[in-house]
Amino acid sequence: MTVRAVLFDFSGTLFRLEEDESWFTDLADANGTPFDLAAQTEVMRRMTAPVGQVVKLAPEFQHAWENRDLDPALHRKVYLEVLRSSGVVDGQAVALYDRMIDTDFWTPYPDAAEVLRRLHGAGIKIGVISNIAFDIRPAFERIGITRYVDTFLLSYLEGAIKPDPRLFLRACERLGVAPEQALMVGDSEEADGAAAAVGCRVAIVDPVPTAERPKGLVTAVGGVLR
Repeated sequence: MTVRAVLFDFSGTLFRLEEDESWFTDLADANGTPFDLAAQTEVMRRMTAPVGQVVKLAPEFQHAWENRDLDPALHRKVYLEVLRSSGVVDGQAVALYDRMIDTDFWTPYPDAAEVLRRLHGAGIKIGVISNIAFDIRPAFERIGITRYVDTFLLSYLEGAIKPDPRLFLRACERLGVAPEQALMVGDSEEADGAAAAVGCRVAIVDPVPTAERPKGLVTAVGGVLR
């Protein structure tokens, strides 16, 4: 069946929160020891991992973790705790968290704008489905590609998180296509790959640094654009 719509994940798929050395210039643990490169990389991984619990949490934070992408307040609460559990002291944890949810700090993959423009030009409907607790739409506006996206489904506004099948079905309904006519592109087999259960096709991309994946999205949707 012909693909009439492409659904995209956000983090690790269309955009990525890239490491910025300036964020870690004064970063030190409670003992005053500066974070080395490995520690910096691990902090970033914990801030952006799409699935899986990244640190052991006390019971008071477990509910917040499990519902973090449904409620901005819970998202902030638990990620500040994740950063503290990673050795980041309070004031620095707040600064890092604030950067995490500021879309100006999110970098688009090199081919993101090109792929969305080409799909739109070919008459393919486009949806963005993200497990997220903050508004990502300004990131699209910043680089002038909002006009190519027909619908955004953000978990904290939809009341559901991937792999919940309702999100994929809801996206298809809003785009006016059957699930069998949609391709889901994401970086997580668990979260994004679940679209296959409702009949969507699936393409998984590697959430590597943007400079290392110049044409990953072009490859993922290549069959649609032929």
